Amino acid sequence: MSEDGPGAREPAAQLHPSRRNPLPLVCAAALLLWVVASVIVPSAGAQVPRGPDSRFAGLEWTFARIRYEAWTVQRSRFMTPEDEPWFIDAPAAEQNLSRRVRTVTSIQVNDPVVLTLEDPNLWSYPWIYIVEPGNLRLKDTEVPILREFLLRGGTLTFDDFHGPVEWMNLEREMARVFPDRKIVDLPPTHPIFSCFYKFDSYPQTPGLGSFLQGRTWEKGGYVAALRAIEDDNGRAMVLINWNVDMGDGWEWSNVAEYPGYVKYTAQAYRMQINEIIYSLTH
Repeated sequence: MSEDGPGAREPAAQLHPSRRNPLPLVCAAALLLWVVASVIVPSAGAQVPRGPDSRFAGLEWTFARIRYEAWTVQRSRFMTPEDEPWFIDAPAAEQNLSRRVRTVTSIQVNDPVVLTLEDPNLWSYPWIYIVEPGNLRLKDTEVPILREFLLRGGTLTFDDFHGPVEWMNLEREMARVFPDRKIVDLPPTHPIFSCFYKFDSYPQTPGLGSFLQGRTWEKGGYVAALRAIEDDNGRAMVLINWNVDMGDGWEWSNVAEYPGYVKYTAQAYRMQINEIIYSLTH
């Protein structure tokens, strides 16, 4: 703060260089060096950021959300597509997950897209995502398309559904696609749990609403499980995130109002990145 009264000192900017005391400049430089060193040199135990993992250079991935007709929703002329279950968590979930995959890996990540199973462009996207499959009812025309897509090497990820009632619906729909294939649990020894991040068990990511009520489960879905339908070579071509809501984890990861939710968003990112890398490399 400057002094405005009688006898105030002349501002340093107006002093002749020969009259200035160099000591404050030396002290300021030393202080600046100390601050910079403190930022550059991490303390013991600090997590040092690293560049993208180069092992996955050459791979390409797009978040392809599938638009479907929900048997639980009575459509009206006042309803927009965004009011339907297939649109839950969009577009923040796919935007945030895409940014994270781009940051931690060298995978080429494209802008998210929305497709139907009957879209001719489906075959350009080997990984597809269906949210809230407790509402899913496949059209008869979609069943053979989905079967062929998966047997050709595609991967379908189901997310955000809970409890026995919603499970029964998914099980019924998948039986239409693969009447001769069983749904199996993937154990912690499966490569999907260690292909990028290391997991000793499958984490339960709660939806934000459940978290705010002090629990990680909803609709009677107490135990989280990663289940799958495998092809003839043992590749998990349908990945089923059951009793979890990873989409909420991605969607709400940037919201500062819920600091306690951070640990769940972190595990949602990590587990889904594992699933994506597995789908691209198996």
